[in-house]
Amino acid sequence: MTIAAQVKQTLASLKGIAATLEDFSSIEENVEAKEILSRNAQKVNQVIRDFEKRLSVLEFEEPQYKGF
Repeated sequence: MTIAAQVKQTLASLKGIAATLEDFSSIEENVEAKEILSRNAQKVNQVIRDFEKRLSVLEFEEPQYKGF
């Protein structure tokens, strides 16, 4: 498995994690828990943005990985 494929797989997993945290946050009734879930979803979304930037660099440096 190439580095680009691993980054894309990790990116997909992170997006799933962020969606799950956001879902739990929306149904949570405890205010403190809701804030914690929301804050962690925001942190994961920042990591996702960082991974997407890294993926863009990988695809620019290695055009054969684009679209995989």
